[in-house]
Amino acid sequence: MQTPYYLIDKSRLLPNLEKIAWLREASGAKALLALKCFATWSVFDFMSEYMDGTTSSSLYEVKLGNEKFPGETHAYSVAYADHEIAEVLEHSDKVIFNSIGQLTRFADASQGHVRGLRVNPGVSTSSFDLADPARPFSRLGESDPARVAEVADHISGLMFHNNCENDNFDRFEEMLTLIETQFGATLHKMDWISLGGGIHFTGEGYPLEKLAARLRSFAKSFGVQVYLEPGEAAITGAATLEVTVLDTMHNGKNLAVVDSSIEAHMLDLLIYREPAKVSPDTGAHEWMICGKSCLAGDIFGEFRFDAPLKPGDRISFQDAAGYTMVKKNWFNGVKMPGIAVRELDGTIRLVRDFDYDDFASALS
Repeated sequence: MQTPYYLIDKSRLLPNLEKIAWLREASGAKALLALKCFATWSVFDFMSEYMDGTTSSSLYEVKLGNEKFPGETHAYSVAYADHEIAEVLEHSDKVIFNSIGQLTRFADASQGHVRGLRVNPGVSTSSFDLADPARPFSRLGESDPARVAEVADHISGLMFHNNCENDNFDRFEEMLTLIETQFGATLHKMDWISLGGGIHFTGEGYPLEKLAARLRSFAKSFGVQVYLEPGEAAITGAATLEVTVLDTMHNGKNLAVVDSSIEAHMLDLLIYREPAKVSPDTGAHEWMICGKSCLAGDIFGEFRFDAPLKPGDRISFQDAAGYTMVKKNWFNGVKMPGIAVRELDGTIRLVRDFDYDDFASALS
């Protein structure tokens, strides 16, 4: 197949899903795929065998989850517009409001629908201010326990989302204990609680048994159904971005230009100033891999190879699923990567290609 393209490998996706399935069984918690992280619906049928549904951040994600992923569909957004709310309710099983203001505004429209409220406990594990839901002056959820308690009779659930790439169980437990202390009185009045995503429980060595026991204990203490919203935990390591070297140069360092762009195709890495990953990244020859856009800083990173690179060589950037495919764009008109899936039997099928008509139709 012609590069660039994203390659989703089901054999690498499966171990994450199996851990999710085990945790569901051992803890009683339900798991919803966070579409803000990964929304490539060509593998939703496969993922739905191990998960309970989806959660969203917008009207379009709600509709996609409802149409493409069997199971529950939870709707959340930082703010719903008047013209959106009817469709949001039509396509969701639960609607979670970000603020008491939104809950009040759409109280009549959502009457009879399962409703929840996002709560901000004021702590998180994010190491990036840009992504920290507990940053100063955060708009992400209600933070006053007294105000949340006042609207408890109008909702049946709460959603907390304060973990971010958190692979530390002790820190998770510490923050959950804080939530119990601050909001315990209201938790007892709820039917369900979502603890959001960002818990990296599918990572190597994570104490899954401890997490299962803590979730089970939490659910029993408050008499609630617990939901988790794994995003990266579901798809970490499951996809690559396949590219080809187009040209090589030397300007103090060995430079290789590929037929892709970190600005257009791995934007999340550029935003957080992180390099891409190449495996095994060993060898005697060091090369800076550069994108083909006109952005001077369009650089994937510096990596080591067994031999000097040359035009036509193939490179696979690892871990190209989470917050990557959902952020791809048409900057510089660089060809959008296709999407391919490697089945469990090893066969590869191209499920989507993009061409000039797609580029033109994205604009007007």
